[in-house]
Amino acid sequence: SNSSAESLDRLYPAVGSTKPPRKRTTSQCKSEPPLLRTSKRTIYTAGRPPWYNEHGTQSKEAFVIGLGGGSASGKTTVATMIIEALDVPWVVLLSMDSFYKVLTKQQQEQAASNDFNFDHPDAFDFDLIIATLKKLKQGKSVKIPIYDFTTHSRKKEWKTLYGANVIIFEGIMAFADKELLKLLDLKIFVDTDSDIRLVRRLRRDISERGRDIEGVIKQYNKFVKPAFDQYIQPTMRLADIVVPRGSGNTVAIDLIVQHVHSQLEEILTMSLLFRAALASAHQCHPLPQTLSVLKSTPQVRGMHTIIRNKETSRDEFIFYSKRLMRLLIEHALSLLPFQSCTVQTPQGQDYEGRTYSGKQITGVSILRAGETMEPALRAVCKDVRIGTILIQTNCNTGEPELHYLRLPKDISEDHVILMDCTVSTGAAAMMAVRVLLDHDVPEDKIFLLSLLMAEMGVHSVAYAFPRVKIITTAVDKKVNDLFRIIPGIGNFGDRYFGTDAPPDWSDDEDALST
Repeated sequence: SNSSAESLDRLYPAVGSTKPPRKRTTSQCKSEPPLLRTSKRTIYTAGRPPWYNEHGTQSKEAFVIGLGGGSASGKTTVATMIIEALDVPWVVLLSMDSFYKVLTKQQQEQAASNDFNFDHPDAFDFDLIIATLKKLKQGKSVKIPIYDFTTHSRKKEWKTLYGANVIIFEGIMAFADKELLKLLDLKIFVDTDSDIRLVRRLRRDISERGRDIEGVIKQYNKFVKPAFDQYIQPTMRLADIVVPRGSGNTVAIDLIVQHVHSQLEEILTMSLLFRAALASAHQCHPLPQTLSVLKSTPQVRGMHTIIRNKETSRDEFIFYSKRLMRLLIEHALSLLPFQSCTVQTPQGQDYEGRTYSGKQITGVSILRAGETMEPALRAVCKDVRIGTILIQTNCNTGEPELHYLRLPKDISEDHVILMDCTVSTGAAAMMAVRVLLDHDVPEDKIFLLSLLMAEMGVHSVAYAFPRVKIITTAVDKKVNDLFRIIPGIGNFGDRYFGTDAPPDWSDDEDALST
């Protein structure tokens, strides 16, 4: 098979052999300038701006591009070119190849002898495709199967996708289901000459999937070509745009990118001034019942006096902050659900006690200040799992943006302790809560913990997410024009880590532009 692949490579040059290296298209934070500009202003940076409104609900669904076309027509290459031309993060590429159905033993034997038709609509799990696309379009986290083309089976591990403003879905049957078509905002058909598609398929299946040339040609003549004529080519009429010559048609790809840019600008315009909306809403109301404030004993008030004092040394600030964190964590754990249980003491007597009735507890810190609360949580919760979320303020818009997250697996079954040291408007806290909800954590299982909150932040979070429990050691009444809590505590992260605060810091993200 190696010699067959080499002979095909001589006939047909390797795709991408003369192209420059691919640009990064991941969702992680970049230390580069904003990425997408119009003639008037910058409208996009590396972070993901709010995809929800002040009510906590999704303000705009992700834009879904469907890419159809025959096998080896260049759909993935066109998708990659669109992503690179967009040059923005938070773009998800979803391949239909991941959604082949699980084969029976008989079908496995047919596949091994190239007698199973993988190019028929019945070969795909359309129910799973539609459910997955719906969740992605709604901004939720999804799990994607990984298909092994060598063994014709799904692997045990699945990959997780989350956080898309643009979704590119590509596959030979991308337009073959009516319900699936309803989810596609832009439909593109990649039209490539059949001879070119055959050569590409030969080279791919021999070099990447371990097939022999006779088996590939047999499968092509028996299944691939008839399926294209019967099921795939007729869907060309459903496409909004047909791209002749595939990746070689740069004019068509440029037009597609311009259209997606306009869609992104609309999404981003809706998300601007999010924090300003929070500042003007839900104020002058009584504090919500979901708020629990640690009792202001002389000891607690004494520690607040120390950490609020601008003359307090860094060592003392850290020491008394840690003490308050420990008290806050202990108070939060007392609000978890407990059930009765009976144990036997060493004296052989029954003791009627209480035990935690949930599955497990997971901590999630909003970087960077929130991570200072992790040791206190670990000290009282044995083997607690910890996740992190990085939210930064866009220096141009003043709005929060999601840059990075790492959450434990199966977090949806846990009670989640969400930690941030200060909350002023609640913008960063709301984004973190929205991320947890998108990962299927029930709202009433989220506990937002903060050493100090402003009333504005309490109202914003409680209004958007009325079942989230809000727990703090103190609530201050005011936030100034720079979104700093008054009287406040200063920039917690800089006082704790000994760094200098920028002049425009706010208590919501606590100098996250580290």
